[in-house]
Amino acid sequence: MKFTEHLYAKFKADWRKNQEHPFIVDMGKGTLDLDKFRFYMIQDYLYLIDYAKLFALGAVKASDLKTMGIFASLLDSTLNEEMSLHRTYAARFGISEAELEAAKPSPVTLAYTHYMLHAAQNGPLSHLVAALLPCMWSYWDIGTELNRIPGAAEHEYYGEWVRMYSSEEFGSLAKWCIGLMDELAGGASEAERRRLEEIFLHTTRFEYMFWDMAYHQTMWPSDN
Repeated sequence: MKFTEHLYAKFKADWRKNQEHPFIVDMGKGTLDLDKFRFYMIQDYLYLIDYAKLFALGAVKASDLKTMGIFASLLDSTLNEEMSLHRTYAARFGISEAELEAAKPSPVTLAYTHYMLHAAQNGPLSHLVAALLPCMWSYWDIGTELNRIPGAAEHEYYGEWVRMYSSEEFGSLAKWCIGLMDELAGGASEAERRRLEEIFLHTTRFEYMFWDMAYHQTMWPSDN
């Protein structure tokens, strides 16, 4: 069994909680409150800034030119393409570029991104990949599931999100990341595999917390 197959089997219950969160379910039905998605878009924009830094660290920690190049390409496409598309998409919800740039991260966004960067900076490349994998993999998984719902990919507001994350292009990136995780974990000791499991589980749970934060539009207690 490949390491990622082992991860999926071991943490399937936590994984499915993400897919079954009311934010995802309502998005698939097309009934999600626009204010909730608007809140999500702002926090996801802030998340992407730090997520891009993981790709930069991946290029630094990679030991071969091919992997370095892929991480460098991911960094470039995230900063110069995905975030630009994000700003354009956000504008449809009345979110200006000025609002995005002035936005502050929620406690969950801070905790999630800081944990990923901590794992990436203080460990080998395998720790970095274990930290970033749940986001990329679960988004592909969620996008694929939502795309099977009649009309979800054509929804006026959420269809673009569904099409983006169910696309063949995004799926190829997720598959590459899955394959890299299997490669890096291949010769790992039992203790190291347990550490990779721990990182993967933490960020899988952070994914749930991110959806929950967006659904309830949760900021700092003093801001509510």
